[in-house]
Amino acid sequence: MGPRLCQVCNEAQSKYKCPSCLAPYCSVACFKKHKENPCALPVSSLEKPRTTGLESRVDRPLIVEEPSEVLQRLQLEAVASSSEICSALKDENLQKLILNIDCSPDAEKELEKAMGVDVFRIFTDKILSTLGS
Repeated sequence: MGPRLCQVCNEAQSKYKCPSCLAPYCSVACFKKHKENPCALPVSSLEKPRTTGLESRVDRPLIVEEPSEVLQRLQLEAVASSSEICSALKDENLQKLILNIDCSPDAEKELEKAMGVDVFRIFTDKILSTLGS
């Protein structure tokens, strides 16, 4: 499968894929235009639901003590469109670590444990590098 055309402008070669529906796009401008309409990953009737072995994500209140620590939309888009970060997320061990953090009733403790694992620490460094921190 060769290079794909941007599904938004239909002019340029796509470099990125929408994290929600995997539609190819070529730029931040096309990503923003694409996101004007809600999208979702198409579900094939042949796909089996993925099981994780964990019951479910833990619902907890979102508490933001310092609003400046919340990422802005452009920062989130930069992370989502980073090929280096997307590539790192293919690692099953990293996926399990992230899922463990998300499903834990004590997410901070799980996060501290994950920071002791090289693959997770390298991943967080890639995110910070993308954000310019």
